[in-house]
Amino acid sequence: MSESTNARNLPVVDLRSDTVTKPTPEMRRAMAEAEVGDDVYGEDPTVNRLEQRAAETFGREAGLYVPSGSMGNAVAMRVHTRPGQEIICEEKAHLYGFEMAAMSALAGCLARPLRTPDGILRWSLVKEAIRPRQGFRAPTGLIACENTHNMAGGQVLPPELAEEICDGGHDAGIPVHLDGARIFNAAVALGKTVRELTWKFDSVMFCLSKGLGAPVGSLLVGNREWIAQARMHRKILGGGMRQAGVLAAAGLVALEKSPSRLHVDHENARLLADGLTGLPGIGLDASQVRTNIVIFDVSRTGMTAGKLCEQLAAQRILAHAVNLSTVRMVTHCDVDRQGCLRAVEVMDGALRRTVVAV
Repeated sequence: MSESTNARNLPVVDLRSDTVTKPTPEMRRAMAEAEVGDDVYGEDPTVNRLEQRAAETFGREAGLYVPSGSMGNAVAMRVHTRPGQEIICEEKAHLYGFEMAAMSALAGCLARPLRTPDGILRWSLVKEAIRPRQGFRAPTGLIACENTHNMAGGQVLPPELAEEICDGGHDAGIPVHLDGARIFNAAVALGKTVRELTWKFDSVMFCLSKGLGAPVGSLLVGNREWIAQARMHRKILGGGMRQAGVLAAAGLVALEKSPSRLHVDHENARLLADGLTGLPGIGLDASQVRTNIVIFDVSRTGMTAGKLCEQLAAQRILAHAVNLSTVRMVTHCDVDRQGCLRAVEVMDGALRRTVVAV
């Protein structure tokens, strides 16, 4: 019996992203029993509770439920900026590289991407990139940070650096937005609350549908006036969801229950990274894995990232080819320790077959 035939009897280990999580039984029950109304009229009680709870969690005046993190970031950029301005961000930032050029298409802004060695923005770099208000350069309209930083391998933005960026931006009259899609992972890694990590940002977006495990949705939090403007822009972008309480109900469960188990995902990511580090041709510093994202170089394996991911998929291990030479694996609530160990074992077999073939 072939290896691929044996694999058909094994469960899929899906490490492509933490967006692939399925709602828990508690979430499904909450969705089935949710009290609903028309959210565009502000009459969905479950959405209202979710927005209020999110605001309380982050120490803000108000929250806004949006269908996705990308829409949340787009709304934030539209509210904070005017067409013809620049947005400063790290060069691998999600809102720059993975949101279909929304900052130009929807906010009318240019990106001012900054290269960093580790994916972590610092005020010293941001300060140099701020455009003086002259008649021939696009002025800086927004500074955008990301925590954790997805394409930097889930790196955590230290709170002292975040606060320095916020203070410097505010002194320069520039708002600062946080793409906090995985901010709860950062909070767990640092042993702090999300309120402590985000209190100086003008706005924060965070996702319910990644590590927190809800099926749909993200939230924006900020002051009451800013959220009122954001609500209008959500409608412009088609984000008025009517009886959205059936989705928000799962989000409430995720917000209350899921942060307490994120440390398990981090432990599994470190287990995965430790196992991958010793494999032939894999470029990875396991000591840099802080949260639930493991990104590694495969350029010395004799295979492209895409080809390697195809071989893994044949054994029911799913991973994401970032580009020709880089693979990403993300741990989450639907992948356990045994799944991570099996992923390392299957990867080892694929690499050793390639070495023999070469």
